[in-house]
Amino acid sequence: MIKLEKEQTARFAARLEQETQESVMRDIAQFSEADIVDTWASEPPACAEVHAMVFNMERGVHIDEAIEFLKDNPSLQPFDLILANELDFGTARSGEKNTAEEVAKALGLSYVFGLEFIELKDAALGFHGNAVFSRWPVKWAEVLRLPEQYNWYNDRQKRIGGRCAILAKLDVHGREVGVASIHLENRTDGEGRRVQMQAVLDEVQRVFAGLPVILGGDLNTNTFDGRDKDYIRHLADHPAELADNIVKIDSFEPLLTACGDAGYAWRTASGDGRLTRRKPVGEGNFLAMRLDWIIPRGFTAKDSRVISTVTADIDFAKEGGALARFAEPELSDHNVVWASLQLHK
Repeated sequence: MIKLEKEQTARFAARLEQETQESVMRDIAQFSEADIVDTWASEPPACAEVHAMVFNMERGVHIDEAIEFLKDNPSLQPFDLILANELDFGTARSGEKNTAEEVAKALGLSYVFGLEFIELKDAALGFHGNAVFSRWPVKWAEVLRLPEQYNWYNDRQKRIGGRCAILAKLDVHGREVGVASIHLENRTDGEGRRVQMQAVLDEVQRVFAGLPVILGGDLNTNTFDGRDKDYIRHLADHPAELADNIVKIDSFEPLLTACGDAGYAWRTASGDGRLTRRKPVGEGNFLAMRLDWIIPRGFTAKDSRVISTVTADIDFAKEGGALARFAEPELSDHNVVWASLQLHK
């Protein structure tokens, strides 16, 4: 992906004072790029089962530790597909690294990166997005822009861009499989997320018609409107209410019903309902939510689990490694979702 000079970024940002995100993004070619990078690809697995993982890497700020976590955590083995969210490319907060490239190089994976945002308050390039990583050959890919539910230029984080999904077609021992790494909007409500997921379902039906498909990512299924700060504060003070909402999550998040209606098994491959996100709400407290999902069609989930990224739960770090020296309380504010998926015949 070609970098933007800071002067170019500043000109695009200035246009957002008068124009929509969509009109500005239309003139930034990087928002539609879906280059397949197979420079470090290793041999495909011998088994035709797909071992998929969803991991929101929280911008890749701890990317060296995250790579060791992926390599050495016995609960994640084996894996041959990562649907990843929140990876930086050229941002100061993550050491100006291309974090997707770092993961692919270290783990021997092909990958596709999709640009979600250009961070305007960052001191460097400021690219931030999602990725599909695969041990299976990637034959085709595209970035799907999702209907805007929130204008991030007006947020304190100040960004050009919007939510997206990366769609890719894999060759699993001669059989085509469609996958999508999805990041839905948190600054909206359940209906806003349903609209975005419906756009994904419609495009998947167009480009992967008749294929087995794995949808996954941070769907931000928090059961509330992420713009409602008063209600978020209320939930922080009444955690039992949020826990009850999560038990009935499809009542608050109609995107799950939409997936079910389209033939996807949203209940079976995401760790048996375990929580995946810790949202800080001050004073060391957090909201525990279920945001990260693996949602297959044309597969049977043989096993699925949620793996903690809390530092205190990491008991496999190798002596002298980055993970053994890691002193932060958590590797990411999201846990990992893993599933073993058997293709239907």
